Amino acid sequence: MANINRLLPNAKSDVLVDYIRSDNIGIMVITNKVTQQSDMSIIDQYVKNSNDINSLQVEEPHLPKSKLYLKIISILYYPHTNSQEKLILNNIETILKQNHIFDNISLASKPRVIKVSPKSNMAIVYLDIWDI
Repeated sequence: MANINRLLPNAKSDVLVDYIRSDNIGIMVITNKVTQQSDMSIIDQYVKNSNDINSLQVEEPHLPKSKLYLKIISILYYPHTNSQEKLILNNIETILKQNHIFDNISLASKPRVIKVSPKSNMAIVYLDIWDI
């Protein structure tokens, strides 16, 4: 836990950073309370100045408003005819990146693929998304 006042000189805030986590979706900064815009800019400066992070890959910080889920039905569980290769997360993520409908969607977790029934060739995909 670190007070963001110590992260950068001349920063004035009472927000405490519990931890910073990085994954393939982005960088998540968990704080002890909701941050103000001035706190967001302090955290943004700190993350961009970190030696462990490529600052060119850091987008504008934002606060999530709510977490929603999207259910996609009637997807082929074995997408390739004459193949036993299952639908995998990489396939889902590739499709999402290629479709303009999902341009401004931030995933809150990995997509989940569930086979409808043992004898079915259909799947359901659940996406947790941040409403920002």
